Amino acid sequence: MSNIIEITDFLAPELDVYARLTEVQLLNNEFPEKGLFIAESPKVIERALDAGYEPVSCLIEKKHIEGEGKHILARLCDVPVFTAEFEILTQLTGFKLTRGMLCAMKRKKLSSVKEICENKSRIVILDRVMNPTNVGAIIRSAAALGMDAVLLTPGCSDPLYRRAARVSMGTVFQIEWTFLENESLDEIKDLGFKTVAMALKDNTLNINDPRLMAERKLAVIMGTEGDGLSDETIADCDYTVKIPMYHGVDSLNVAAASAVAFYQLGKKE
Repeated sequence: MSNIIEITDFLAPELDVYARLTEVQLLNNEFPEKGLFIAESPKVIERALDAGYEPVSCLIEKKHIEGEGKHILARLCDVPVFTAEFEILTQLTGFKLTRGMLCAMKRKKLSSVKEICENKSRIVILDRVMNPTNVGAIIRSAAALGMDAVLLTPGCSDPLYRRAARVSMGTVFQIEWTFLENESLDEIKDLGFKTVAMALKDNTLNINDPRLMAERKLAVIMGTEGDGLSDETIADCDYTVKIPMYHGVDSLNVAAASAVAFYQLGKKE
């Protein structure tokens, strides 16, 4: 393959995207149309390609050229593919490559909230969930357990951050998502959704309350790690729901709680 380039210079600018640019620099808030992200592992890269994301370059451990990465490389056509032995790549990136492969890709313009919510009946709103591992895991659960879309407040970690996309197993490319402009629920309510705050509060509905399943359009709101949802957000919701806890356990991690919530609240009468 003529587009495979052996790495000989660690300081080559073509490798900045993998070795020296931060996630924030890749996001490029000043010029979002030039933003990039890193897809890591053949599965994540393949799902991004299937979703129409445009590759810019690839970085692959040499042994995977004829191995796990072969069918991915066949789809990259003339995109530059940088390669080296495992020891060199570890020195370059500072950590092991998951399944030996990374791909830099162009971001797409995000859809509007209205576009995302059109013809949807079950959506997720993440409120200031800052841990990319949790964001990735929640999106994977949302995709797997029947939710239609994911909305994120400005304080959330970006779903295309390398770790979030990897933890999601590429499902960030299989379920629609976008960012809200602010933390207000007004736009969601104007679109006809009833809002459900997931919170460990007294006087809440049980998660299997039939009134929830009877709602035609439901938005499930999950809060940040540790503090959960603010009292103001809870007060602004139509329902507050608690997952029953046993054996003295006070709460679940937000990603684990999301799987329980989506499995139950994704059901409809």
